[in-house]
Amino acid sequence: MIEIDRRHLQSVYPFGRLNRLLDGVAPGAPGIEVAGHAPGEPVALHIGEPRNQPPAFVAEELTKAAAEWSRYPLPRGTPDYRKACADWLTRRYRLPAAMIDPETMILPVPGTREGLFFTALVTAPADGRAEGRGRGRAAILIPNPCYHVYYAAAAAAGAEPVFVSATRETGFQPDYAALDPALLERTALAYFCTPSNPQGAVADLAQMQDLIRLARGHDFTIAFDECYAEIYTGDPPTGALQAAAALGGGLDNVLAFHSLSKRSSAPGLRCGFAVGDPQRIAALDVILATGGAGVPRPVLAAGTRLWREEAHVTANRARYQENFAIAERVLGNRYNFRKPAGGFFLWLDVGDGEAAALALWREAGIRVLPGAYMCQSADGEENPGAPYIRIALIYDAAFTEAALRRVVEVL
Repeated sequence: MIEIDRRHLQSVYPFGRLNRLLDGVAPGAPGIEVAGHAPGEPVALHIGEPRNQPPAFVAEELTKAAAEWSRYPLPRGTPDYRKACADWLTRRYRLPAAMIDPETMILPVPGTREGLFFTALVTAPADGRAEGRGRGRAAILIPNPCYHVYYAAAAAAGAEPVFVSATRETGFQPDYAALDPALLERTALAYFCTPSNPQGAVADLAQMQDLIRLARGHDFTIAFDECYAEIYTGDPPTGALQAAAALGGGLDNVLAFHSLSKRSSAPGLRCGFAVGDPQRIAALDVILATGGAGVPRPVLAAGTRLWREEAHVTANRARYQENFAIAERVLGNRYNFRKPAGGFFLWLDVGDGEAAALALWREAGIRVLPGAYMCQSADGEENPGAPYIRIALIYDAAFTEAALRRVVEVL
């Protein structure tokens, strides 16, 4: 069993660990000269922060709604925002017209991060004990590797974090159904990311249906993190709501999270939504309001327009698809490269991720994230992420190609 002390989360926070690894190490000159980029500046490939800008109309909407900055956020957001989200879901996932009730099934959240974190606080019992049937301590299921917010949320909730391998052998997704039924009986929450971070694996319809059946059979919440759903290299990824529709249309035990951070290159806007089971949405609403994690009214105005506009999303996706084509050409068969089905990360097997990160920083001023920092070791076994590095393909095509060629030169 792995324990994470909520008082010492900084010890496992991946970007804090990276800062400590590189502290005192002078960055080398990147040796990348591309128009539009300052030569010699360190290259940030470690964090998934888009480098292109959202549409100009975002600033217009914020300005038009500027008078609303003097008012507190509405707990459930505006009817217009909820309807824009419901309409987008219906179009994107080809859902039955009346499946999503924007009044009871949609909740604005500042981003998927905040929604996913607070979900653990409302699903795990306050005393850390699983309710009913004498199930013992509440468990939260987490893919390994994972987005760090999942285990931080488990620690904050006082639940037992259970890390489930998501490696090449499992198709880079966790197999929760293979777990001991006794563990599933005391599970309060399971996180599932598709496209996955960092591997870019996409779950199919059958997998997602099985997950929903599993959650309902053992009465836990399944939280689908779909923040990368609009960035893909082939067919559009299947969504949790498509799976729920195929199972009859109800959203019992299901929450799904979407954001404008990646879809619209607007991580600073802090605007997204949760959709799902009305009872779970109501509980999440209360704790978000209590914790002061509402979405300001001007932000909702900008977000409403972004969910209704697709041209910028198509252009954004094409940009990432071009970057993956570049990666395929530059990397070839090095580092067990595989073009991911979704997201914008490379998950490269370089033998020793920490050593590679140090070398890239020292020799080329390129910052990447060691894969071990996204994973947890269990029972004395080697950290499954130790051989890997994660690289975010967030720059324009010319700079991406130059940076990847520099990575190859160093490694």
